[in-house]
Amino acid sequence: MISPALLDRARIVAGPEVGEAAVRGLAAAIGRTVERAPGEGPFVYVGASLPDAVRGADLVWFHSVNAGTDALLRSGPWPDGVLLTRTVGRMGERIAQYVLGWVLAECQSVPEFAAQHARAEWRRIDSELVAGQTAVVHGIGRIGSAVATLLRACGIRTVAAARTPRPVPPGFDAVVPADEPVAARWVVAALPLTGATTGYFGADRFAAMGGATFLNVGRGATVDTGALEGALRSGAVGRAVLDVLADEPAAPGDACWRLPRTVVTSHSAGITADEDIVTDFAACLREVAEGRVPALRVDTGRGY
Repeated sequence: MISPALLDRARIVAGPEVGEAAVRGLAAAIGRTVERAPGEGPFVYVGASLPDAVRGADLVWFHSVNAGTDALLRSGPWPDGVLLTRTVGRMGERIAQYVLGWVLAECQSVPEFAAQHARAEWRRIDSELVAGQTAVVHGIGRIGSAVATLLRACGIRTVAAARTPRPVPPGFDAVVPADEPVAARWVVAALPLTGATTGYFGADRFAAMGGATFLNVGRGATVDTGALEGALRSGAVGRAVLDVLADEPAAPGDACWRLPRTVVTSHSAGITADEDIVTDFAACLREVAEGRVPALRVDTGRGY
């Protein structure tokens, strides 16, 4: 951990990805000057990527403006002893509302009514209630728990799919082993990207979904897109909503646009706002100054 004395001496530096409004907000929230260039001496860096120029011994702490740190950790060996924290802010709330929006749209037949409107067709389509149906969530950290909490508030039974045994997490009704099939209407992916989760959703896992709708709000590379296409064509997956892809942005000719019964959105379910960066960095700074491990610390070995 960083000693309070070292933290007092460290300069706070914001990378080029951090906008001026966020820089002003950081300075106001922490009562310290926020600089743009590292220079000499110990420093704390706030940004999205770790430039080679700041990988030296003077870096003591990197605060990521993003919730996911997989790209950051893949960019090179993480410097020894450097604290890594991340920004979550109200992302869980935003992503939960995104998921609920698509769940409600499906139950209210929004895609079918939109298609009918385009054809100037008047035909009644029955709606469904979400209450009493089941959603399985893979990835049960802050974001997955936020999704489950909101779905549960609407009467949806929420099941946590856990890769290791654990008690029922907050927001969930039950927890099952990740490979145990569950009869569900929706399967929500909120996984980070690590060596263990790359290609996590493959042919076998999709085959066991029994026609459920698959929503990915985690990381694109956790999904084998070819396996998803096969499952959509066979009916093992009823629909898919993909906010994230392995390769972004998707070009017009990308195969993702041709997946049947699928909607692709532009990695917009949980956009980070300036106030999220300010709030989470200030909270981490207080915890470090008090000699505590920040709640938003990333275990660089595990990748989340």
